[in-house]
Amino acid sequence: MSLLKIDGICKSFGGLKAVDNISFEVKEGTIHALIGPNGAGKTTLVNMISGIYSVDEGDIYFADEKITNVPTYKLVNKHIMRTFQNLEICKNMTVMENVLLGFNINMNKSLLKCSFRFESIMDDEEKFRHIALSHLKRVGLEEHAETLCSELSYGILKKVEIVRALAINPRLLLLDEPVAGLNGTETSEIAVIIKEIAAEGVTVLLIEHDMKMIMNISDHITVVNFGVKLAEGTPSEISSNPEVIKAYLGEGSLHA
Repeated sequence: MSLLKIDGICKSFGGLKAVDNISFEVKEGTIHALIGPNGAGKTTLVNMISGIYSVDEGDIYFADEKITNVPTYKLVNKHIMRTFQNLEICKNMTVMENVLLGFNINMNKSLLKCSFRFESIMDDEEKFRHIALSHLKRVGLEEHAETLCSELSYGILKKVEIVRALAINPRLLLLDEPVAGLNGTETSEIAVIIKEIAAEGVTVLLIEHDMKMIMNISDHITVVNFGVKLAEGTPSEISSNPEVIKAYLGEGSLHA
């Protein structure tokens, strides 16, 4: 069953057509990779799915519901969450405080429901802290819960951003280059985290340039180039597709 359906969407910036009539579907519970050269339109696609950019033409469906041009905050209510290519971490806050930001929509609901019942509000915050700590433990960051993010490495902060995205218990998680700038060990650790997330039933749409990781963890791959869909298929199908090799992968790149 498809959780996410992209149906002929287009996006232009001035005279440049960044995304041109792209369609694909993401099956529920899978890791679906979106690959292509820099400037191919990948992040623009994710920005439209997550409500950051408006869609010029075409439609987006989530769980059979049309979500074209639905604002980001409403998509969060539908349990669609994302990370960004560039870290969106508040470095003057602790790891725990950053993760708790991911619960903000739930905290706001609790405030409305509880009105002036202070004890109920505190109970909810304690509940969110408990959930946040459990997410931090699963990625080995519980010891850094009260550490300022400014004191931590880039690799650790990449994990913090993923944990924050898990706060709302997402059905769909959009990851924009989660291992960019990481070393081999850090990349392997993030790959394991993504596989564990998908194994728990979260659907993952992943943008990434690390082809070794993509081929190892993805169930399905869509390739875009110059704003159009070039190909899609399983990792083995994509790795042997002549057009994909010519446009993006290059001879021998998958074995580097």
